[in-house]
Amino acid sequence: MKTADAYSRLVARLKRIHTIYTVADVLVWDEQVNLPPGGADRRAEQNAVMAELQHREASDPVLGELLGELEADQGPLDGDQRVVLRQARRDYDRAVRLPAEFVREKAELSSRAFHAWAEARPRSDFAAFAPHLERHVELARREAGYLGWGERPYDYLIDQHDPGMSAELIGRLFGRLKEELVPFAHAVVASPVKPDTAFLRGFDVEAQRKLALEVTAALGFDYRRGRLDVSLHPFCSGTGPDIRMTTRFDADNPLDSLFSAIHESGHGMYEQGLPEEHAGTALAMAAGMGAHESQSRLWENQVARSRGFWSHFEPRLREVFRRELGWISSESLYLAVNAVAPTLIRVDSDEVTYNLHILLRFELERRLFSGDLAVQDLPRAWKQASKDLLGLEPESDREGVLQDVHWSGGAFGYFPSYCIGNMLAAQLWYKLVDQHPDLEARFAEGDFTQVLGWLRREVHAQGRRYDVLELTRRATGAELSPEPLMRYLRERYGPLYL
Repeated sequence: MKTADAYSRLVARLKRIHTIYTVADVLVWDEQVNLPPGGADRRAEQNAVMAELQHREASDPVLGELLGELEADQGPLDGDQRVVLRQARRDYDRAVRLPAEFVREKAELSSRAFHAWAEARPRSDFAAFAPHLERHVELARREAGYLGWGERPYDYLIDQHDPGMSAELIGRLFGRLKEELVPFAHAVVASPVKPDTAFLRGFDVEAQRKLALEVTAALGFDYRRGRLDVSLHPFCSGTGPDIRMTTRFDADNPLDSLFSAIHESGHGMYEQGLPEEHAGTALAMAAGMGAHESQSRLWENQVARSRGFWSHFEPRLREVFRRELGWISSESLYLAVNAVAPTLIRVDSDEVTYNLHILLRFELERRLFSGDLAVQDLPRAWKQASKDLLGLEPESDREGVLQDVHWSGGAFGYFPSYCIGNMLAAQLWYKLVDQHPDLEARFAEGDFTQVLGWLRREVHAQGRRYDVLELTRRATGAELSPEPLMRYLRERYGPLYL
């Protein structure tokens, strides 16, 4: 009875911490969606206060006493409760080692740096953003030191996003991928097959918005528990019953808004699929960002770029955009959907070259935290890496080092999660196809329930029981590997281009 009471008190405290986090999360969403420019300084103060409040609750000595009491007598706890205890200990130990003033400083910097980035990017003014980035690097090193990772700051940052991963392990996986991906990408790009995308112009933005809502709802996103808005950089935030997604709309790039919405709805469906009855505990938290990206990328690519998907949605697309698509053949449309052409901008890149963008960012971050690269030298290093990997050299920092929002929030070690997610997505996809070989036929009928149902069981329901490596083993029966991703790319793009 004593252990049961202590566990109940632990869960109550974890739920309170989680509730504070959700409030702070809404403030961050609002900052990127609704906040008037003049409110930036006030929002930085608000975010800092919320971070302080959350840290105070997360590092409360009473919480530590509860953890110690339960750890001393784990006998009455079941397997799920031990998962909650283990992960709560990890989070608590991190919180108590971070000074409150540091937490406030980081939150305030993240808010101010976001607005500095948003102003610097259109002007291609890296010099204006660089001081904020330098402070973020300095804070990241300090944070790693507080947590005992002072000699390996980049490993610490990676571990925050994908527990169990390290720069060395990621380097090996990415190295194997690079060996096969670079020549394959070059072969596809050199193919005489060139998709016509010139017709993707003049698509009404309001019609795009309605179609994005319709498609993502058909895939399984529950709009009773979520919404879709517009932001400078698409993202998904929120948990459980309150998911906030964003995309962006361009009359001359209609596929971008659609696939961005599908990508973010993949994140949203993961959050909606986590067991709400365990909200606030590890049982209702994602396994890591690599796992999260596997969900968004699987829906965006394996599902939404398939022939079955387009067999179902093409008639609706033609109904909405009758004038724009009237003379375009189905094969031309499908080739445009799967167009491959190197681009300087990651979020605009195709599936084949996308991971080259991640390899670029991983190597730069690795050098940044090894001391081999200074912040002020990033634009030059970015241009050279882009030329080497993509065959393209940005003419401005807007197309290069300033293109992504992540560094404005100090999210170092996050970019590798995208490629880890692509690898896991491919492995999950082939396991799913093995068990449900009629998937494409079901897609053509507008039925995506097999995919969502399987992911609910194998990924969503697992919460944070396992890290991404163990989750991969359990869901697919194999170690995380780049081979399924290369198989998928060859099977999808080989018949189209080679």
